[in-house]
Amino acid sequence: MDFVYKVKDMSGEVRESSAKADNAQLLHARLTARGYEVLEIKERGFSLAQIPYYAEMDAAIARLEPISLRDMVVFSRQFAAMISAGVPLLRTLSIIVDQCKNRKLRGCLEEVRRSVESGLSLSDALVRQRGVFDKLYVSMVRAGEAGGFLAEVLTRLADFLEARQKLNQKVRSAMVYPSVVLAIAVLVFWVMLTFILPIFEGLFRNIGTELPAYTRFLMSLSDYMRSIWMAVFVVCSLISLYFLKRYYRTEKGREHIDGIFLSLPLFGDLSRKVAIARFCRTFGTLIKAGVPMLSALDVVKDTAGNASIARSVEKIYNEVRQGGSISKPMARISLFPAMVTQMVAVGEETGNLDEMLTKVAEFYDMEVDNSVESLTSLLEPIMVVGIGGIVGSVVVGMYLPIFSVIEQLR
Repeated sequence: MDFVYKVKDMSGEVRESSAKADNAQLLHARLTARGYEVLEIKERGFSLAQIPYYAEMDAAIARLEPISLRDMVVFSRQFAAMISAGVPLLRTLSIIVDQCKNRKLRGCLEEVRRSVESGLSLSDALVRQRGVFDKLYVSMVRAGEAGGFLAEVLTRLADFLEARQKLNQKVRSAMVYPSVVLAIAVLVFWVMLTFILPIFEGLFRNIGTELPAYTRFLMSLSDYMRSIWMAVFVVCSLISLYFLKRYYRTEKGREHIDGIFLSLPLFGDLSRKVAIARFCRTFGTLIKAGVPMLSALDVVKDTAGNASIARSVEKIYNEVRQGGSISKPMARISLFPAMVTQMVAVGEETGNLDEMLTKVAEFYDMEVDNSVESLTSLLEPIMVVGIGGIVGSVVVGMYLPIFSVIEQLR
């Protein structure tokens, strides 16, 4: 049954919400166990939940709702604050479930609460939620549980996820501008060839003279774009994109395509800096949280986000497992600049590896900022000239026959 209730929390704030329960007495007991003072409970009238199969459809839609880094940051900060305040784990999870706005994350957290209530540890309960809590998150929570500093680990996780979110926003800001301008340029070119050039085609045919070669090329291209072959081209492109995605999901394909991204003229340097910043921040966060060195390298390898970085971390992992240091194999890998390997070597010698890695990550965050600004300032005139060239090429093709007629009249 659906109920609408009004409660007062520990701070004296009155809240209204709704919940499902077998009866009002069970809902009252559940709210009281969570520390609320129940003021009113009444049965809700007709609701969408009474429609057949509505609950199944709503649950399916909720599973499709994406969980953003922002949602994970808010959850981690709330979790850390309540654990630091001494609130019991089960009660903390219950309160967060009630306040979580993302339905998919709320469902996952409800399953985590049930798993913890059945006797599992928090880290083991998080492992069951695949696709929501990655290996990095679970490893840090497990280290926090073992060391007794779960609240501190959750705070570090929130800081780490927030830094990753800012880094992703910087990368997106660098990619969005050229992508939008390129899409507009392609759209303008398609509209001019498909709708504008055919208007002049009849005029060109009545001129009675031979059209310039460039104009004939544009008219042939316009006929092609309005024919069935254009639809065939689009379908083939979509099929090629599908198989490219499948190839990227393979280990060899991911390594090949990620290597191409790192070697691109304009975006390769930015991709390299983003990968290094992510590697250093992830590795430093894990070391600072008390995760063992080999376990931290294994987690970094799985969460690198770039196959080239993952392969390099795997080489470092194999050497460290045999008793070697981290800086020596890094120095032999061209992907890591000399500054990174030197900072890591100093951190190993002084015992402050986590601090050195954090400083390197902060340095490369600033480098990403500078690269984004430089890339944007460089691409802006290139894109403007490109759009002007596309429009101008079509306009020139349309006016060349007119210039030819004027010359003949003279």
